[in-house]
Amino acid sequence: MSLIDLLTGNTSNQVAEQAENKFGISKNQVIALLAVATPLIISYLRNKSQDAKEAEALNNALDKDHNGSILNDASQIEARQAEGGSILDHVFGGQKSNVENQLSQNTGISIDKIGPILAMLAPVVMGYIGQQKQQSNVGAGGLGDLLGGILGNASNQAQSQQSNPLNDILGSVLGGGGNQAQSSGNPLNDILGSVLGGGGNQQQGGGLGGILGNIFGK
Repeated sequence: MSLIDLLTGNTSNQVAEQAENKFGISKNQVIALLAVATPLIISYLRNKSQDAKEAEALNNALDKDHNGSILNDASQIEARQAEGGSILDHVFGGQKSNVENQLSQNTGISIDKIGPILAMLAPVVMGYIGQQKQQSNVGAGGLGDLLGGILGNASNQAQSQQSNPLNDILGSVLGGGGNQAQSSGNPLNDILGSVLGGGGNQQQGGGLGGILGNIFGK
């Protein structure tokens, strides 16, 4: 299953439906948030995995707690929300509040709800990575390439699938605040390309603003 399949498939819909029911947010807003936040989380993890200790910690966490079962068991999504909060604390570190603020401003989801929704998403993303890790049979040393490949394949797939249903959602929810819907006509590809294209350097120093600025066309 590709990242695009994850974002357009049943698992993403389950997260969106549960968030919609719990927080009273439109499903399209939630799906747009997931489409932006998922590659961002993976990008941060990829950069962390360049450090051997971080890679080993991620590898151990994936082996122990993230075998991909959550992708086929919607009951785990809300049940693992607290765990998801801890995952986000580690992934984003001191930039977490900045990430949440930027996502809130650009999706129109209130700041008090962004964190809990992302916490529902985080174990799903980890489960997806764990599943891909098992299928590729890689260890800690191969995680950086695995995560980079996930992002690269998603970008290529989005570019080739101009009719991707996420594009209309992203264009309607994010298009008012950014220019990505006007450039290539494929906002999902622009988002993925911005995250992937920044490499590790965008997250150094003031890099967060660069990533989110590129994502949202600001």
